[in-house]
Amino acid sequence: MTTSISFADLGLADSLLRAIADTGYTAPTPIQAQAIPLVLQGGDLLAAAQTGTGKTAGFTLPILHRLMQTKPAARKPGRPRCLILTPTRELTAQVAESVQTYGKYASLSSMVMFGGVNINPQISALKKPLDILVATPGRLLDHAGQKTVDLSGVEILVLDEADRMLDMGFIRDIRKVLALLPKQRQNLLFSATFSDEIRSLARGVLNDPGEVSVTPRNTATELVTQTVHLVEQHHKRDLVSHLIRESGWHQVLVFTRTKHGANRLAEKLVKDGLSAVAIHGNKSQSARTRALSGFKDGSVAVLVATDIAARGLDIDQLPQVVNFELPNVPEDYVHRIGRTGRAGATGAAVSLVDDSEIKLLKAIERLIKKPIERRAVDGWTPPAGGPTAEDRADRGQRAGGDNRAPQARDGQRRATGAHPQGSAPRNAAGPRADAKRNDAGRPQGRAPGETGATRAPAPARNRPVGNGTRGVLLGK
Repeated sequence: MTTSISFADLGLADSLLRAIADTGYTAPTPIQAQAIPLVLQGGDLLAAAQTGTGKTAGFTLPILHRLMQTKPAARKPGRPRCLILTPTRELTAQVAESVQTYGKYASLSSMVMFGGVNINPQISALKKPLDILVATPGRLLDHAGQKTVDLSGVEILVLDEADRMLDMGFIRDIRKVLALLPKQRQNLLFSATFSDEIRSLARGVLNDPGEVSVTPRNTATELVTQTVHLVEQHHKRDLVSHLIRESGWHQVLVFTRTKHGANRLAEKLVKDGLSAVAIHGNKSQSARTRALSGFKDGSVAVLVATDIAARGLDIDQLPQVVNFELPNVPEDYVHRIGRTGRAGATGAAVSLVDDSEIKLLKAIERLIKKPIERRAVDGWTPPAGGPTAEDRADRGQRAGGDNRAPQARDGQRRATGAHPQGSAPRNAAGPRADAKRNDAGRPQGRAPGETGATRAPAPARNRPVGNGTRGVLLGK
């Protein structure tokens, strides 16, 4: 549910309001309505907000506004004015995307920094003036140790998903980072809950903070019927078309990981005689508006979207969601299926799962604390390795707890840590596909789940520095 006030009522700069309008948002979410005014006032903030509440824009928008209003006389290379810490490379990428999206009309530069990739392109990027740095703690400390980043000019610190950082054992790294920051600064701490550990951390970081707490906007409610169809990856497009026809779905939102994948699926459905259109960040605002309008009025039956593009969609009584591919971040699954089953209406969410996605499925089931029904489709057989993969995952869970791959620094998973397709910023590429070793000396290949699909080039002003920049995102 949105508030009765507008973004303009919050006092945000015109350039930010223009960027917000481009995304299709019309009113702030509760966390945004509460947090933005407090951040604009310059005070510290302790906020409890989960995925799906709009919390990221709740701090990126006012931060951009404040930095635009108080530009320093001289900007120094590698000396950020705002530092945003997140626990994983996936979340770092998502926050950086938000900074890019809302700051595209602002004359501010930004950069994303995470581990598991070549550090040299990041060092090169830090030789330029920098306003906003989004980073994971471990890689940030690597740069601090090499004196390639200067944190003495940080005016605003954000600890995003602080509870996950504590769970992942980053408290020592966080304290090391805090020791490098100036004492006079604004501090913002976001967490899913206000646990005793978070309260303790807040007491050591925040100074007389304002406090806000909201419930998640999207949850996996009992009103959403969730099912899984096991199917080989190369049969998924045919199965989607089959399900839409046989089930008589008239309004379906289909999620893909990548923009390229969204385009290919939409083209396939159109060839099959279905009215379908893709919506993602590479589409113009007018094209996105037309697509959404057609979807709402029924002239378009299937809307194929990436996670980022779908965040601005507000569709009442949407009956059907399809996960063409499972998201790499389990919380994004909750966000996706929360598009249906709203306001007391029933809805259904179907996930097409390949053998390689079984571990992602298990992670989602752990998050929502319930198994998702596996259902066969007449005429379609599950992948040959499907049940075997599930058996392996179950055995791994019984033997090793949660079946997750060993954690590397910055939350990167050594075997299954896929870079989220479709949620990463345009210029924050994942690890190289060859057998190059990462900075910690471990063998590193392409992250599972990456298709190697060619992405559309970013606008010139947002292209990465140099050739083959990895883990670096620069704004203007």
